[in-house]
Amino acid sequence: MGKLQDKVAVITGGASGIGAATAKLFVEEGAKVVLVDLNEEKGKAFEQELKNQNAEALFVKGNITSEEEVAAFFKQTIETFGKVDIVFNNAGIGRVHSSHDLEYSEWRNTVNVDLDGVFLVAREALREFLKAGGGVMVNTASMYGWVGSPGSAAYNAAKGGVINLTRSLALEYAEQNIRINALCPGFIDTPIIPEESKDILRQMTPMKRLGQSEEMAKAVLFLSSDDSSFMTGNTLTVDGGYTAQ
Repeated sequence: MGKLQDKVAVITGGASGIGAATAKLFVEEGAKVVLVDLNEEKGKAFEQELKNQNAEALFVKGNITSEEEVAAFFKQTIETFGKVDIVFNNAGIGRVHSSHDLEYSEWRNTVNVDLDGVFLVAREALREFLKAGGGVMVNTASMYGWVGSPGSAAYNAAKGGVINLTRSLALEYAEQNIRINALCPGFIDTPIIPEESKDILRQMTPMKRLGQSEEMAKAVLFLSSDDSSFMTGNTLTVDGGYTAQ
């Protein structure tokens, strides 16, 4: 029996990268997964890939910055699988841009996705967890929620917000059998990192390599399973030593 046997997990940003790697690991551990993403082509193809492996999976196109769409994909999850046990609140965006040239609209868009969207998903998840008598949430923050970096003011501010949002929600719902923790990845080898940047990022990391999505998925599994049953309000930083410098 897997660590997540018969659990139902909603994964935002679930069509690729860390979200997809986590979905694969979750189904190996016995979970049913709901993949939420804006990329319908990738999402449907990944849903079929999981089903071909006899996994129970559902893709739902959804925008985490829309209250209506967030409510809709949770409703569809309940209609399909009957419950929600785990939410991996993972979808996000990132940009590098000099702050003095940053348009306010770009700032707002980054914060809207990376912080406001995380809150909207968390709020809907909490409503379902309270009905069910408990649940587990993992929010994707970043090592840059802890430290600064040039050219990423909006992203870093939003991810710092996710860390403290995680703490605040964890304390608010600790007595309701709801655990909420955050994952803080370092530089991860995903398609969003340009090939020309990878060598620089490897050199910036004490372990001199990029992290893999599968390594992040293992950390999410730990936070989502009973292996971390006495953890809430914590951040798990998986960054190859970057923030220890």
